[in-house]
Amino acid sequence: MPTPLPYTVLVDTAYGSEALPVWERPEPQPRAVPVPLSREKIAAAAIRLADADGLDGLSIRKIAKELGVGPMRLYDYVLNKAELLDLMVDAVYARIAEVDKQPEWRATVLAIAHATRRAALDHEWFSDLLGARPHLGPHALAVGEATAAALSRSPAVRGIDDLQRALGALNGFLIGAVRREVTERRTARSTGTDEAAWQASLGPYLTRMLNTGRYPTIARLVIDGAHLDAEETFSHNLTTVLDGITGA
Repeated sequence: MPTPLPYTVLVDTAYGSEALPVWERPEPQPRAVPVPLSREKIAAAAIRLADADGLDGLSIRKIAKELGVGPMRLYDYVLNKAELLDLMVDAVYARIAEVDKQPEWRATVLAIAHATRRAALDHEWFSDLLGARPHLGPHALAVGEATAAALSRSPAVRGIDDLQRALGALNGFLIGAVRREVTERRTARSTGTDEAAWQASLGPYLTRMLNTGRYPTIARLVIDGAHLDAEETFSHNLTTVLDGITGA
């Protein structure tokens, strides 16, 4: 059963009353005002604020101040914060959608996945919204279409059920990997310590625990495991997921 489109609103248009999401509602008519507005301009200001202070500090009032207008003017363009987040998310997807589509399906999926990671690292708040609810803006749909179309060309994807499972596995990995990387960056900033300092502070405790002999596999990982940087780890694990999808 299809999921209903969220965050629709009943509006009067020239074509009669129709439930339209924010992306399909006409922009308000231009007015002779010192500061002209548009949904694109509002979303760009909101992204700047969220990049600086995160989503918790984002409000209609702060965005209005950033734009030099009264808060009520913004409600001509968005009804609430949920619609604002929809516009912000789709603006980020617009960047992801710019990746070059490759003739080979796997190269296309890799390009989209890496573009999603880069976008989330540039806009950390974006990772908080991944997987939270459906992203149905035009650019999000374009990224979803490109990803699904590419995966559908995998030799191991023989029907719609296979495609759904492949998309689920890919999205599950992507959301988890991006959120973990962003969380680690935030933690390092909030504690004021880097990874080496963190390891030094807990090293004596961990050594004592490993010396008990109760955790031999963890001991091997700690002692013998290579230190991989985040991008290398992401690339390796993404390849592993795609290998599993294709049965390689």
